[in-house]
Amino acid sequence: MRLYICGPMTGKPNNNFDAFYRAEKVLAALGYHVENPARIELPEGQEKTWENYMKADLPRLVQCDGIATLNGFESSRGAMLELQVASALGIETQGISAWIQDAEVLP
Repeated sequence: MRLYICGPMTGKPNNNFDAFYRAEKVLAALGYHVENPARIELPEGQEKTWENYMKADLPRLVQCDGIATLNGFESSRGAMLELQVASALGIETQGISAWIQDAEVLP
């Protein structure tokens, strides 16, 4: 199963990358294929704006089977947009702890 990590970045220390990398490590160890937006790099010369990052994030999100939300996602404009897209496409959304629990109860 392919999961996309969704959470706040803008305005957080180091863009909250530490939380995204920790989530990726845990989810990958449980067997999930993880799409981590903290790893997305824009093409050289492209302006590093919120809009350009969202344009790079969303194509990856729509290829996923589920969304794993991090703490504080509710206060993030980008996360809320990602969740709106996921909802419109019927992509399952849960907190990261629920995905961890789901993986641990599978045979």
